[in-house]
Amino acid sequence: MADEGTRINRRKTREGTVMSTKMDKTVVVAVIDRVRHGRYGKTLQKTSRLYAHDEANDAREGDRVRVAETRPISKQKRWRVVEVLERAK
Repeated sequence: MADEGTRINRRKTREGTVMSTKMDKTVVVAVIDRVRHGRYGKTLQKTSRLYAHDEANDAREGDRVRVAETRPISKQKRWRVVEVLERAK
């Protein structure tokens, strides 16, 4: 248990690939999760598309990025780009 005065960071982080950079200061990040089918047990890929805030317009299509949950910035943006992990080739 945390002492009083210390905050535990409960914000989610995800890693994904930048799919689109057509908007200003916004990127669309595809995050792939592997989930098991409830009945048949087969492993499936579930893709989530997250709208993330990119203040410096640094990310490019194909880059791997880390995004973190944040307060709502617009109607769809609830994530922000923390860092670019790998540049597109």
